[in-house]
Amino acid sequence: MESQIHKIHQQLRNKEITCTKLIQDRLDLLKSNTHNTVNSLLETLALGLAEKVDARIENGEDISLLEGIPFGIKDVYMLQGTLATASSDLLKNYKSPYTATAIQKLLDAGAIPLVKENCDSFGHGSSSENTIFGAVKNAANTDLVGGGSSGGSAVNVAKDFTVFSIGGDTGGSIRQPAGYNNVFGFKPTYGRVSRFGLMAYASSTDCVGPITTSIEDIRLVLNVMSGKDVKDQTSYSSESISASAVLNADEIKTVGYFKNFIETDAIDPEIKSDFLASIEKIKATGIQVKELDFFEADTLVSAYYTLAMAETASNLSRLDGTNYGQRIEGENLKDTYSITRSENFSEETKRRIVGGNQVLSQGFSDEIYLKGLNLRNQIAENFEKDFKEVDIILSPVTPNKPPKIGDSLKDPLAMYLSDAYTVGFSLGQLPTLTIPQGTATGLQITAAKNNDELVLKFANFLKDTI
Repeated sequence: MESQIHKIHQQLRNKEITCTKLIQDRLDLLKSNTHNTVNSLLETLALGLAEKVDARIENGEDISLLEGIPFGIKDVYMLQGTLATASSDLLKNYKSPYTATAIQKLLDAGAIPLVKENCDSFGHGSSSENTIFGAVKNAANTDLVGGGSSGGSAVNVAKDFTVFSIGGDTGGSIRQPAGYNNVFGFKPTYGRVSRFGLMAYASSTDCVGPITTSIEDIRLVLNVMSGKDVKDQTSYSSESISASAVLNADEIKTVGYFKNFIETDAIDPEIKSDFLASIEKIKATGIQVKELDFFEADTLVSAYYTLAMAETASNLSRLDGTNYGQRIEGENLKDTYSITRSENFSEETKRRIVGGNQVLSQGFSDEIYLKGLNLRNQIAENFEKDFKEVDIILSPVTPNKPPKIGDSLKDPLAMYLSDAYTVGFSLGQLPTLTIPQGTATGLQITAAKNNDELVLKFANFLKDTI
């Protein structure tokens, strides 16, 4: 199977390239790039690790598959001793006191971190424009957004600045920018990868996942990061996915899609026609395709943002300048809290905190928040029913193509609606993969909980089918 990781691994083992040159070349590309993908470079750390890899190779020692492979980290993860800004004024000088579990596993496997990557501040956005470092620019067209919130991570992979990047997906924040930049982006089943060391946005849907240029590299990185973590009680043990297992998709007999996602005036006509053309190609292979009923897109978006805003209001309440971040002194303690949060949070972050506190407040929580929780349960039940009828659900990643930079900032509601096809799978905590095929912003492949392997099987099947 196609794989940058395998290719570079062989080059290193055969001494066709040195790890130091590999890392330096990627660092130089990141330094000179004009897509605003970089929050901070990890140059000293990366080159130090590269020297150790070169020394091991010179000594005739065998190196593991990920050893020496350069990768990027969305700037919402802890990496001890490095800046963890969340693309925000509040944390712009904050240094990580520890390392996130998923990142530590990659370091233990020998992968080399190059960069903390630009993103929407605290993950709040779908365009990577809500950032103190300037909007991330799309890999193919710099007039367009890079997508969000893991925009910098997706663009770095698409431009070959990093071999893979680690994004964070709450309601589509890996899958949507992957679609906008024509790369692979995977949100695993909730809990497969530990969230410890990821700055919490909405804890019940936050997922750690890889962005790559191939299915095989998704598999390799996912296997390394997966597993039970005593520091994250929502994590669980899972079996590794073998390369041979991904090659056989014979067990997939039925594919479903949500007809209301397609039969709507909100979808771009080109994305609609390309999606339906992909469905016909799948039918031609003998796989049965079923139309499924699902909740309307605006209902999904409303339910998701009700719960996500409530959770982020709670999670960000700790950021008051006392223990974390840039403190701005006021006339008294209450004034200090108020000024610190008002001046240091972005407009979008403040919008989500205010909205979250509103739905959690007395008189509103029963009317709004509890209804959101009930709707989430209905969505999960709907998925359970659907996956008794079909093996895979296929959908567009987004209803529209990437907007121009600036458009999303003028119309936050339109930005929220760009998540219409991703948030439902987040609420269901399902494994979902964006592949750069089928429509202008890719296709989204989803399976039942814990069936991450089946998602990769079908992605590999589609590689030569559509």
